[in-house]
Amino acid sequence: MVIKRKIVMENPSGSIPAFGAFVDRLPAALSNGFARQTEVSGSPSERAEHLLVNASQECGYHTGRGIVASGEWQAEQAPEDILRGAFAALREWGWADSEIVELVPRERLVVRAGAYFESDADIYGTSPKPCAYMLRGISAAFMDLAYGGQYDATGRTGLGTFHSVQTKGIECGDEHGEFVVTRSVA
Repeated sequence: MVIKRKIVMENPSGSIPAFGAFVDRLPAALSNGFARQTEVSGSPSERAEHLLVNASQECGYHTGRGIVASGEWQAEQAPEDILRGAFAALREWGWADSEIVELVPRERLVVRAGAYFESDADIYGTSPKPCAYMLRGISAAFMDLAYGGQYDATGRTGLGTFHSVQTKGIECGDEHGEFVVTRSVA
C-alpha cells in the first residue's frame, strides 16, 4: 500500500512554501529507516520511542502553528476547524490517509488512518507492535494547537498538553492505524 503524493506546490529545492511554513519532502524511507534502526529485537527502547514521537510532536506543533497563523488559514478560527484542516492537509500532502473518528473538545481525539508512511509492509516490513511515531506525535501536536492554550515558540507551554497512544497499526497486521489522544497527566 503506497500513499500517492498530491503535492503540486513544491519549489525546485523540494520545499513547499505554503501557509507561512516550509514543508520538506524528506523521503519517508529516510525517516522510517532511521526509526527502524533504533529498534532492538523488533522494538525500540522506551526512551528511543519517546524521542521519535516527541520529535514529530514538536515538528507538528511548530510547523502547524505556522500554518494556522497564516493568512490563508485565518478564515478558519474554531479549534475543530484547526483539527479537521490539519488532518486534511496530511491527506493532501500524502503523509497519511487519516480521519477524525471521535472528538471530545479539549479532552480526547481518536484518529483512524488507512495508510501512512510506516504502514507499507512491502517497503518497511512488519512490526510486532504499532510504530507510527510520526502520525502519533503529529496527532498530539494538532490537539496542542487546537486546545493546548496560547502558542509558545519555546514549547515550554502549549506543547505537551496532549499525549497520543497508537492502539492499532497496519504495520503489525491491523486493518487500520488508530491513534488516541488525551490530555497529559501532570
